[in-house]
Amino acid sequence: MPNLKLDLNFPPDVITDILCQLPVKTLLRFRCASKRWCSQIDDPDFIKIHLSHSLATKSKLSLVLKKWYLYSVELDSLRTATELNPPLNVIWGITDVFGSCNGLLAVCNAEEEMALWNPSTRKHQILPVMPVEAPKGYINVKPRRFTFYGFGHDPISDDYKVVRMVQFVGDNGFFSADVKVYSLKSNSWRGIKDIPYYIRYLFQLGYLLFYRRGYAALAGGALHWVVPGGFGWYCMIVAFDLVAEEFRIVPQPDHVDGGFVMDLGVLEERLCMICNYGNDFVDVWLMKEYGLKESWTKLFKVSQSSLNRDFGQVMPLAYSKSGDKDKVLLELDKEKLLWYDLRRRRAKTVRIEGAPNSFNADVYVESLVPLGGGGMDGKTQQPAPEEKKESNRKKMDDFLSKGFKLTL
Repeated sequence: MPNLKLDLNFPPDVITDILCQLPVKTLLRFRCASKRWCSQIDDPDFIKIHLSHSLATKSKLSLVLKKWYLYSVELDSLRTATELNPPLNVIWGITDVFGSCNGLLAVCNAEEEMALWNPSTRKHQILPVMPVEAPKGYINVKPRRFTFYGFGHDPISDDYKVVRMVQFVGDNGFFSADVKVYSLKSNSWRGIKDIPYYIRYLFQLGYLLFYRRGYAALAGGALHWVVPGGFGWYCMIVAFDLVAEEFRIVPQPDHVDGGFVMDLGVLEERLCMICNYGNDFVDVWLMKEYGLKESWTKLFKVSQSSLNRDFGQVMPLAYSKSGDKDKVLLELDKEKLLWYDLRRRRAKTVRIEGAPNSFNADVYVESLVPLGGGGMDGKTQQPAPEEKKESNRKKMDDFLSKGFKLTL
């Protein structure tokens, strides 16, 4: 292989422009070539430029596929999945991803075992343990079974934050919520005291089991959950502002037909409202300008007849790379992926080599975003020995073969 060199007389902005188009894997190899390359690639300004270029051009995008294990596949090809090695201690092989932002994934095994992880650089940050705090001075108070999570970026303080919310109920209609926010910059948790009344309506077991399991949708610098409609209240979109660290209600579009079940998603970093009409068809709305009610726009409709199959849930993930956005990648029933042609109203199943038979997916971008005090700091993952992986799989197979009970 020829020895390739960049002319040292190139203007710095030209070199930066070349480097920001390269994948993370290549840049990590360049870091080892010389101190000069290492310094340039580790520079916080370059890391931001590289990320901004990837987001603007919609390049270097991948999907993380979630089942009993985690897998990654490049969005451009969707050909071959690679098994990932998450940083948490694996119990029965189960680690879940509850958020994605700027190349970082937020993962958890339990309410008190969480980490932020950059799978591209294989760096991670284990979050300090923050016990769930039950309200004091009350008897017969117990937590609800689902914990609400969210992860995103505060653009004002340039900080990454995790939100964890646990609800408690008791006799005579007692309700309380323990809401904590983790800051990557300070590596610490703090509590949120001002909890609005509508937070109590977030928990509806049937909805959580079928839809997002309490994981927030990140858009516009805020985390979003659905408050399903019930007796005495309407369906709402609840947001937690990552800058102000407070809850608010997001306005919904006017002139939407009733009788649907709402879900939330994100398409090209914008908030989506998915309206499911009795599993017959789904309308997808997009908030083009965050926070502006009038910017809600109906993007498309997906019906069972157009897919030639029954479905319970549809989630848009990404557009195709063609400039006219004529195809959208859909996740169907948290099991499979489809390319849906918006003009012809036809669907084509995506088959990924090495992927599990069924899975749900999140989009993430390859990035150099660090976890720690700057540059490429943070703890580096060590590849798990194959013997350990096989042992985990055997434990999982044994566990599933015996069956298990889910306590709600």
